[in-house]
Order: sequence, then structure tokens, then C-alpha cells
Amino acid sequence: MAAENNNGQEKTEQATPKRRQDARKKGDVPRSRELTTAGVMLPRSAGLLFMGPALGGRVADGFSAGFEIERRAMFETQFMAESIAGQAAHALWIMLPLGMVIATAAFAFSVMLGGVSFSAKAMAPKLERISIPKGFKRMFGVKALVELAKSVAKVGLIVVLAIGWLAYVSDQLLGLSNMPVPAALLQACWLSAATLLVVSTALIAGAVIDVPWQLFDYAKQLRMTRQEVRDENKETEGKPEVRQRIRQLQQEVATRRMMEAVPYADVIITNPTHFAVALSYSEGKVAAPEVVAEGQDLVAARIRELAREHDVALFSAPPLARSLFHSTKIGQQIPAGLYTAVAQVLAYIYQLREGGPQAASLTPPVPEVDESLYTKRGAPGAGK
Repeated sequence: MAAENNNGQEKTEQATPKRRQDARKKGDVPRSRELTTAGVMLPRSAGLLFMGPALGGRVADGFSAGFEIERRAMFETQFMAESIAGQAAHALWIMLPLGMVIATAAFAFSVMLGGVSFSAKAMAPKLERISIPKGFKRMFGVKALVELAKSVAKVGLIVVLAIGWLAYVSDQLLGLSNMPVPAALLQACWLSAATLLVVSTALIAGAVIDVPWQLFDYAKQLRMTRQEVRDENKETEGKPEVRQRIRQLQQEVATRRMMEAVPYADVIITNPTHFAVALSYSEGKVAAPEVVAEGQDLVAARIRELAREHDVALFSAPPLARSLFHSTKIGQQIPAGLYTAVAQVLAYIYQLREGGPQAASLTPPVPEVDESLYTKRGAPGAGK
């Protein structure tokens, strides 16, 4: 059954990117305590296992140094404070490498699931946290039951592993009493680290179960109703009439820029009335002619008008005009299949510009184009 919001609407839609981003700004990100705990305990136990002998030796040296007191120092009033401070500094120095390993693991595994996130809003006091009804809901809800089941399973697995391991090393534990103090201390450190490592492996199972559950629960909490999605789209993109007005303004700007390029075109290929495509070609600079303006009906009429005002050549070739209009956009080069047809038109226009006695006797070419390769099926005006 889908969750419901305060208005009784079902939250059936997945969270939008904006919803997730807003949740992250509030400090609401998926976290797994089981993953963090396992990520801290395993490196800690492994560090103790590998650093145990060295740590044990340094601890033994510290004990020996702490019990060695010179006779003259016993009469100094500051000796006790200095001795305690020295032993404390020595202990901190001994534990520093292990502490760095634990701190690094704690940070890495805590941000592994939801990433780094800091938000003052998450630390702000909320009255709902002390609400009795919501407190009972959290205590007896589905989430609380899942957490209880995970805790029971985790504790049970830890107990089983601990009992099995202690039974396995019981002879070694009993043998510590027969060993010299330094050797017993080193052996005890190793057994403690090994026991902690074995018991910590139970936390891996908890993390494997908890991480998918936390991701699922987080996604469920962020679900949205259809109305919330629609409202968010309105806030993000604006009202429909505003978006329409923006598109209209953008189209007007694009049309104005397109019309400004018409006077610099080499030729305007027309339908002759329904389509108009302006082409420009700079030999040596571009590989093929480019479409600098195109239009249909009223826009085509305006292109032709501008062409006459600026003495830009007009060439009527209905199949070629339709093919260019439907296969290219403004700023694109013409398709390779239209190279020959366009080259015939440009060659004719260039010869007319050069003038001379032969210009008057030139016969306009009739470019052959297979419109089915370029005209979109069912496009407006395709048959005009």
C-alpha cells in the first residue's frame, strides 16, 4: 500500500531530482548505522590484530617505566602530577596510529551511503521530536519492528560466534596464567583482537541487510503525489502561459537573427511561394553550403522580400527547396545527397554575377532531387 500525505493522497511517484536535492540541503540523506558500525569495528579489530604485538610491548614498557621511581623524586611535590601526565601522553602516543585508522574508517563508512552532507537545519530543534503521538508511532511502526528484528538477529549471531570462538581458544585463555607476564600480555592482546575481529564479522551480515532497507525506506519517504509533481513542475518551469510567452519571445529573437542573415546569402531557393531556403557558401572555409535562413508561407514571403531588397538571387526549384527545408536546420550544412543539385544552382548564380556576353544566354539548370529521401513523411506542405 502506498504512503499518503496529509491530504490523503497516495504517494505513488518517485522523488524528482529537485526533491532529492532539497532533502539533501536539509540534511536528509540515507544513512546506515549498521554499515558505519561494521566499518569501524572491522578496521579496529584488524588494526589491533596487526598492531597488537607492538602495542603490547610499548604498554609493557610504559608499565615498567611507571613503577620505576627514583628515591629523590619521592620527595618532590610535583612528581605525582608529572608522572601521571607523562604516562597519559605515552598512552596517547601509543594509541595514535590505531586511533587514526579508526577515525578514517568511521568517516569513510559514515559517508559511503549518502555522501558528505552538512546542514544546520538538521541540528535545529523540532517540536515533532518530542511529540508523544509521533513518538508512539515511531516506537510501534513498521520501521521500529524492522529495527527490532535486525537487532535481535545481530545479537543472536554475535552470541553464537562469540561462544564458538571462546570455546575454540579456551585452552589458550587458560594457558595465560602459566606464561611470563610480558608473553602473557602479548598473547592476551592477540586473543582480544582476534576475538573482536571474529565477533565483528557478524556486523557484516547486518550491514548487508540494512543498506538495501535504508535505501528503500529513504526512497519511500521521499515519494510524491502526482499533485506534488505537477506543483513542482509549475514552480520549476513556471506557469504554462509564461512558458508559452518565453518560447514565443525566443522564436521571435531566432527569426530576427535569421532575417539578418538573409542579405548575406548567396542564393534563395524557393518553391516558389510556399518555401524559401537561404544558402551561403564560402569556398575554402566550409566543406559544403550552409542554410542561413529558411521558412514556410509568411516567413518564406518575408525572406523573398528581403532578398529582393538586397539584390540576393532567387532561384525557383520546388523539389530542391522542399528537400532542403525538411532535411536541414538553420546553421547546418546541406546533406551530401544534395551537393550536386545545389552546386548546379550556385554555379549558375555565380555565372550570372560575373555577367559578360554569355550571361544573357545561360539556361537555368533543373536540379534533379529524389524528394522521398529528404522530405518527412506527412510533413506540412510536403506536397506543395
